[in-house]
Amino acid sequence: MNAPVAPARVDPFIGTEVTDLPHRTGLAARWWSPKPQIGNTHPGATYPLGMVSACAYSGAYPTGYGRYDLSTEGVPAPMHDRQLASGVTHFQQSGTGAIRKYYNYFRVTPMVEPLDALGTLWEIEDEEAEPGWYSATLSTGIRCEVTVGPKSAVHRYTFPRHHDARLVVDLSLGGLAIPFGATVPLRAYLQSVGPGVAQGQIVVEGAPLAVHLECDTDWRQLLWYDRRLMPGGTRLDFDAIRPTTLRSFGLMWAGPAEAGQSVELRMGFSLRGPEQARENLYLDCGPARSSFASRRAATARTWAEHLDLVEVETSSPERRTVFSTALYHSLVKPSFAPAESPFWPGDGPFAFDISTMWDIYRTQLPLLTTLLPRRAVELARALLTICEEEGNLPVGYRMARGADRFSRQGSALAHTFLADLCQAGLPLDWDWALVHMHNDLRRTYGEEYLLRGVAHPISHTLDLALGYWCTAKVAAHVGDRTLAAQFDRLARGWAAAYDPATGLLRDSTFYEGGPWNYSFRLLHDMAARIDLAGGDEAFVGMLDTFFGYGAAPVRLPGLAPTTAELAEGYALGRFEGLNNEPDMDAPWAYHYAGRPDRTAEVVHAVVNQQFGTGRGGLPGNDDSGGLSSWYVWASLGLFPVAGQHLFLVNAPSFPRARLAVAGGAFEITTTGFVEPEPGGRAQYVRAATLNGEPLERTWLGGDEVHHGGHLALELGDTPTGWGHDGRPPSASTHPIPRPEVP
Repeated sequence: MNAPVAPARVDPFIGTEVTDLPHRTGLAARWWSPKPQIGNTHPGATYPLGMVSACAYSGAYPTGYGRYDLSTEGVPAPMHDRQLASGVTHFQQSGTGAIRKYYNYFRVTPMVEPLDALGTLWEIEDEEAEPGWYSATLSTGIRCEVTVGPKSAVHRYTFPRHHDARLVVDLSLGGLAIPFGATVPLRAYLQSVGPGVAQGQIVVEGAPLAVHLECDTDWRQLLWYDRRLMPGGTRLDFDAIRPTTLRSFGLMWAGPAEAGQSVELRMGFSLRGPEQARENLYLDCGPARSSFASRRAATARTWAEHLDLVEVETSSPERRTVFSTALYHSLVKPSFAPAESPFWPGDGPFAFDISTMWDIYRTQLPLLTTLLPRRAVELARALLTICEEEGNLPVGYRMARGADRFSRQGSALAHTFLADLCQAGLPLDWDWALVHMHNDLRRTYGEEYLLRGVAHPISHTLDLALGYWCTAKVAAHVGDRTLAAQFDRLARGWAAAYDPATGLLRDSTFYEGGPWNYSFRLLHDMAARIDLAGGDEAFVGMLDTFFGYGAAPVRLPGLAPTTAELAEGYALGRFEGLNNEPDMDAPWAYHYAGRPDRTAEVVHAVVNQQFGTGRGGLPGNDDSGGLSSWYVWASLGLFPVAGQHLFLVNAPSFPRARLAVAGGAFEITTTGFVEPEPGGRAQYVRAATLNGEPLERTWLGGDEVHHGGHLALELGDTPTGWGHDGRPPSASTHPIPRPEVP
């Protein structure tokens, strides 16, 4: 079978190395980047929102791929001076920062050396990647290829001529090759089922991860322990493993290889035992022992269908690549694993790697809601089930028992996602949702908010107030007016977070940012927020200061920045240019003060100077698609206001775009469009029509997008008064429509 034609415009290598973008000019040169200047993505094989990924493994931070050490700020230090790999592992994070542990289970290593050489880092070259497929050649001359399905992986290794080649699977390895980065299985077993067939299970962080393996070679099949073969052995069992007692173990196939001989290894995975792992493999790949080509082609088709949900017109191959790759990265996570929860019975939705809710709630979850509403509802049901079984709506959720360890980052953020689904009229048991949304608002920081009217870190006060506002929408939808009124009152507590003397958030601790970064998020009552700051002129002045209008260029942190250097940078109180995400919605705050022209200038500088092609094409951690989703929205000229069923309108980066939505298609066209250039002038919306009718407001209701339509924008290189009076709604002055009471 010929290799499938994959969407060549996607480059999975974008974001895998240190940020390497042209010299920044204008506004972009005034922004300070405190977080690691690297996308932390990997180029491995993935499936849209699938359970499994697979990639070359070097042990580097944080995905297991690449060559960098752990870093929390500045330019990450290299672990290796070139790309190396000791094999191919499964289950990687996507673009995250410090979210331990880091999976990378079931390493598969093709070898022409003795088993004692297992773990050697070979140089890799001739790397290639497409959505759903990754390939590289080891310095031993072995060509490695891997593709994945929703719950499976299929490997193909092409060997040079050798009298004793081998394919080794290591079930003991997990995590990263950095200090304290290893994941040790708590319990494990492995058995040979028959010629070319084996199964096993490891319990890691309380999650039982099972695998079913089938290899198409007639080489001899052996178990091994501590790098020693076990001839005749058919089963290994381990209980109560500790780091001090762990010895590597696994299985292998070994035999003579002719030059160009290929060996396929098929692996099905499950969190509910080896038998379900076998069923998953057959559902994904069928019963044939060789299925690499068919699985690769099917996954490529599925990716093409997802990537075709958004079409953009551009004469620039480079900008098309950046956009398509951003859309690709937006659809890698979370990992959907229906009927796979290992923690409670039932065959309903289950999902993990909801790794950065504090980032994805603003951009990626609205993208799922818009493009894939049925999958969004599936995720919502998974979140509510997690809440019912574990006691809270997660802020971060991994493939691990007790995975919600991230409450310091945010509170009540899933409420925005649920409120958007409710206001979009999507089907869900909303009485069930209301119970859990309400209960979740009263846990941990929520208790402090109810007792004292404020919660610290102070950003949690904003989270909780918005959470109550969102929950009021659901209460109104189900007809509980008493709860809706109660939640509306509690939603007004956001004002207690601000200091009227400064217009900024009160003194508090802040996670990965400072008071300026968190002070301009899009609240449900921006009109009152602007009044608190002293009115339009004062608020715009604060935003201008934050974005660096009139300021001098700054120097970004380099390798191993000093404490003094970091303190000096944080003291700027400056926009972080999408290197970090607490202020990712701040550019659109100008809309609420009647200055969409300022939004256009800031967004133009970010889109055209902070993203690019090549391995260094991202300004910071992709954060499970949160950053890439920002780029998708911003370059389309739309921005979702999380929880409020609204989209803000701005000048797009493409002359024409089309989104496949529930109602058919939403099309964006322009007149007067000029191809943007890094450091070039921004374009402004001078006039607009929606479905042929004049549009004087700077926003669209969610239904106006989700039901399909045509937004036509007249662009120019100077702003007009468009949008000054058509400001987005606020709870106090222009109530945001809530769902009709049945």
